[in-house]
Amino acid sequence: MAHSASICRPERHTTSEGNTLTSLTKRALTGLALAGAASLVLAGCAAAPDASDSAVPEIDYLACAVSDEGSWNDKSFNQSVYEGLTKAQDELGVQINDAESASPDDFGPNLQAMIDASCDITIAVGFNLVDAVNAAAEANPDVNFVTVDGWSNGATNLKPIGYSMNQSSYLAGYLAAAQSSTKVVGTYGGMQIPAVTDFMTGYYYGAMAWGADNGETVKVVGWDPATETGDFIGDFVPNSGTSKSIAAAQIQAGADVLFPVGGDQFGAVSEAITEAGIDGRMIGVDKDIAASSPEYAEWILSSAEKRMTNAVYDIIKAIAVDGEAFNGDYYIGTLENGGTALSAITNYSGAQPQSELEAKLEELKAGIISGDINPLG
Repeated sequence: MAHSASICRPERHTTSEGNTLTSLTKRALTGLALAGAASLVLAGCAAAPDASDSAVPEIDYLACAVSDEGSWNDKSFNQSVYEGLTKAQDELGVQINDAESASPDDFGPNLQAMIDASCDITIAVGFNLVDAVNAAAEANPDVNFVTVDGWSNGATNLKPIGYSMNQSSYLAGYLAAAQSSTKVVGTYGGMQIPAVTDFMTGYYYGAMAWGADNGETVKVVGWDPATETGDFIGDFVPNSGTSKSIAAAQIQAGADVLFPVGGDQFGAVSEAITEAGIDGRMIGVDKDIAASSPEYAEWILSSAEKRMTNAVYDIIKAIAVDGEAFNGDYYIGTLENGGTALSAITNYSGAQPQSELEAKLEELKAGIISGDINPLG
């Protein structure tokens, strides 16, 4: 849909602490006393030169979001949520406001900034914000919040969004084992938290299932769900030296398909594959990485998508446009409701014919949806 020129676009300002705020002038934001040194700076809005039938009417509704560590342009988790926010702005006419968190120290001040900005809804992105957003919700019972990959301690003004990423990751693991010529596949995470290990566990059991179905021994390096031990970067810094070292070590251990679950680690993995001189592949996370990050497309086999963009948009639309009351009910994204999915397969060169493999993946998907297959083993 064409964007109405009368809708404000974000202007970014960086505070002395390094966190970035975006603000819009549809609300009276001047004179705010923001926690820490954070400040919201007003951005002017130009009036539309022409009214047209396709223009999106402005809505007096302010939708806001606070990122996890990393930028909104992380090509993964944060970006997916931010795209849901901007989609609501472009297609629904809502106003938006956001704050990027450079470190965990920013979580509380950034949430307070959104409260002080009189946001109608504030989305806290990521498991790491769960304590801060629960505290904010409890202290501000008349303000509505959403926690992505978190939970509510009982506040009715906090809506959790979660994803059964083990489901699509099971399919990813099955695909990885089919692709692998060494029958060694790898995975590693940003941090050892449930939102990360859920991917890794599904991947593990999917790879094991391919081995069982085809009478071959498959090894997964980087995660053992039985002992809950594996390889983790320790943070979500994109494409760090630590990430590349882990990828290189897994390749040295024989892995030729890697599944990095830590935001944008695709540059680190592609470099490790290239430097090792192997015909390797990787499977993306959160977004369809072959489409969203074409610079990595030649190494991408598929992606386990966490479709946060649609969930964020749908929640905003239900309240701001459809007039539904906010509720704290838990939303779970699954294969059945389209909240998660396996992206299209690319660069496949396994011995099993791709058409046969794709048919099997559809069969597995149906089994997971029906409950006949448990992707958690």
